[in-house]
Amino acid sequence: MQRDELSAWLRLTLTPGVGPGTARRLLAAFGLPQQIFLQPDDALAALATPSQVKALGAVPPGLAALEEATWQWLHAAAPEDGAPEGEPPVRRIVTLGDAAYPPALLTIEDPPLLLHLTGAARWLGGDGPSRWPMERCVAIVGSRNPTAQGAENARQFGRALRGAGLCIVSGLALGIDAAAHEGALEAGAESGGGAPLPCTIAVVGTGLDRVYPARHRTLAHRIARQGVVVSEYPLGTPPLAGNFPRRNRLIAALSQGTLVVEAALASGSLVTARLASEQGREVFAIPGSIHAPQSRGCHALIRQGAKLVESAQDVLEELRLPAPAAMPATGGQAVHGEEDEGDGSEGDAGLDAVDTGRHAGVLSALGFDPMGLDALAARTGLDASRLQVALLELELDGHVARLPGGLFQRMARG
Repeated sequence: MQRDELSAWLRLTLTPGVGPGTARRLLAAFGLPQQIFLQPDDALAALATPSQVKALGAVPPGLAALEEATWQWLHAAAPEDGAPEGEPPVRRIVTLGDAAYPPALLTIEDPPLLLHLTGAARWLGGDGPSRWPMERCVAIVGSRNPTAQGAENARQFGRALRGAGLCIVSGLALGIDAAAHEGALEAGAESGGGAPLPCTIAVVGTGLDRVYPARHRTLAHRIARQGVVVSEYPLGTPPLAGNFPRRNRLIAALSQGTLVVEAALASGSLVTARLASEQGREVFAIPGSIHAPQSRGCHALIRQGAKLVESAQDVLEELRLPAPAAMPATGGQAVHGEEDEGDGSEGDAGLDAVDTGRHAGVLSALGFDPMGLDALAARTGLDASRLQVALLELELDGHVARLPGGLFQRMARG
């Protein structure tokens, strides 16, 4: 991209009062943005309001600074991040008029005029972004404050679906998003190079010169080496609250299906699921405990027709995609909110191998709902000191998670 072309695209996106709809009409009529700004007012007036025509005739404040910052960002080497795996990331801007523009985004009502991208060169070079088939991408989204089991489910599903050859799309947010990205990165590292798709795509709500939340800086660098980070926002854009629901439409659009792992009833993840449904994509939800607020959004989606899934195989079957013979398992009973009252022997053994251990009775009594020490003592008949020792050993082995409020939760493991 030449600098004058970049400047014109940035000017169009910054022009106050000119939204995506008007911009697309102008582009359809006059071609590239450089041509729009050469048009006389009467030609523009046929497609824009008087106030928009006036705005198009003025250079937006801050354009020169943004142009310089963006040009430098495009042509500067990505900073050293210390990540050993993957390729050094490259940077690119793809415009709505570019042949490399992802076709899945062209199907939505308001596709971004510009996409800022950073990632491995093999997925960003040439027409690479246009070859990210929606049919091979699945979004995984959910709560920023998941249960320990919810985060583990997201990681397992991300890992298993990536192991099946899919690209995992999410939003780099705390909680479920991060766990899904982590699972995809694990599977990508195990499979080595040569994959036809990024292992994961992170769609963010800030400029690509920022990482939000800041604690995900290392994760963002890893994704940029093994996958792609995408933003429609100009460099320097801070984490404004309204940006995140808006970026959700891109997460949904890039994916054939959206899997909601955990979500409260008032959740941005439900917005993503609704957008996916409106765009004609599949919606999946993992059920959880009837007592967990983080499960209520998933249960609401299931009542509305979302596909209930318990394993990655369920997702692949619904999408009519074959599972590879060595696809990683996803936690079986991990998605269940309650377990049957029984002796915990035959039924549980195939789902969680740790049940054969010496603390099987504690695990069986704990079930899969969060539980306090007193309630667990009443169920097991153990005194508090012995129970604390058992829970500590199980926690150190990764079979039990300690939750806020003095609660414990059993972790189903794939």
